[in-house]
Amino acid sequence: MKAFLFAFVLAAVSSAVLTPVIRRLALRVGAVSLPGGRNVNVRQIPRLGGIAIAIAFLIPLLTILPAESVVAAALRSEWKRVTGLMLGAFIMATVGVADDTRSVRALHKLGFQVAAAVIAFAAGFRIEAVSIPFFGELSMGVFALPITVGWIVGVINAINLIDGLDGLAAGIAFFAAFTNFVVAYMAHDTFVATLMVTTMGSIAGFLLFNFNPARIFMGDSGSYFLGFVLGTTSVVGAAQKTSTTVSILVPMLALGVPIFDTLFSIIRRFLERRPIFSADRGHIHHRLLDMGLTHRRSVLILYGVSFMLTVAAIGVSLGRSWQVGVALTCASVVLVALVRFAGYFEYVSRIRLRRGLATASDTEQFRRAVPEVLAELSNSHDENAVLGSLAGLAASGLVLDVELAAMGGGDPFQRWSHPTEIDPAEVANVELPLGEVHNATTMLRIRWASKSGQASPESSILLQLIADATTHALKRASSALVRAPSRAPSQTPLAPHALAPVSSSAPLEA
Repeated sequence: MKAFLFAFVLAAVSSAVLTPVIRRLALRVGAVSLPGGRNVNVRQIPRLGGIAIAIAFLIPLLTILPAESVVAAALRSEWKRVTGLMLGAFIMATVGVADDTRSVRALHKLGFQVAAAVIAFAAGFRIEAVSIPFFGELSMGVFALPITVGWIVGVINAINLIDGLDGLAAGIAFFAAFTNFVVAYMAHDTFVATLMVTTMGSIAGFLLFNFNPARIFMGDSGSYFLGFVLGTTSVVGAAQKTSTTVSILVPMLALGVPIFDTLFSIIRRFLERRPIFSADRGHIHHRLLDMGLTHRRSVLILYGVSFMLTVAAIGVSLGRSWQVGVALTCASVVLVALVRFAGYFEYVSRIRLRRGLATASDTEQFRRAVPEVLAELSNSHDENAVLGSLAGLAASGLVLDVELAAMGGGDPFQRWSHPTEIDPAEVANVELPLGEVHNATTMLRIRWASKSGQASPESSILLQLIADATTHALKRASSALVRAPSRAPSQTPLAPHALAPVSSSAPLEA
């Protein structure tokens, strides 16, 4: 334990000393995060903090490695894994630095992430079997490589996506590293425990400058580096019986917040019909800010969620049925509470409703039929012809009924309908004034079948075109159904009996 404490303190001190140096370097080379867009910072903040984290992570390992101790022996015995980890982490940190300073194309970043994950797999960080509580062990076989690569790449991007508030990604990575440390320590895995304690130390020193209000961001150099280290070591640190059997729930719970945020981002972008890798401002930390929470309080809430998921992950790693059951129940309650608190259910419902309304079949039908109705109205020069065009709209079956009524409500004085049996919950309607709202004496009501039971913005606009064309046609015919424009709102709208009588022989009269 003394060796672990030494490694933690050395990494923390190294990170605390190096971070201000890297901060000045970032300012000098122009690697800064500017305010605006998806960024929540109100002033420019230097990036590249990941360089300090990576170097601070490396210093204790290089110090311990030549020593004569149990920890040093464990590192030397795992020289292949150490080499693969260092090489992959170096690639990720380098790609992150390039992205922080010059920007790298998403496809190129993904290629380097896959390459680093393949190196880790070749070095021995493999998911060859998955232990699922209550179900047993599932061998990966030939799928070990793609599953391992997918996991590591997924964790890298999950940490990167959650890096949106001061101290958020670093704090969550700290909790994930602590989970791996505890699980590895209980399993007497000195190799993983040492890697995790140095990771925690490097993060702790960096957080002194990264917690709100932040003076430096870790940038992609830090999120890629930490994501790679956590992704690779979690497939070993979560082992219960052998180094190749991973209890899948342990690392998933340890990284619960970034994994949940990533999955929801994919669902959200799919529902919005946007590219899955496109950037937006809909992540969980953005949701909390939009609810009115302060920057710091949002981070502390997510820290609390991560801590509870850490406890649940450790409980699952113990392996006893009752402990696993309690841990999973607690984790489920925490995640559901987070979802409800952040309003995710309502958010998804709004997206689905908006998408459904925008692509509704009735909208498409209106889009095809409205031009013909507008053409008829433009050729109508007397009141009966205008009313005949409205009757024709009802007769077409496109709508259920068309009504003319006095402004202010009341029964219609003219109605054309297309009788049909339909659930009232699947009927949409609009009421459109004929003329200026403050001066109109007549309103046009239109009802039609719609599965959503609501008028989409597109349908409302198309029907408004019909109302406008009807108004112009009636004005040309000098009809008493519409008034001439006035400068001031009318205080005494016409009553229904004041309107000119309309022929009761109109087609489809109900």
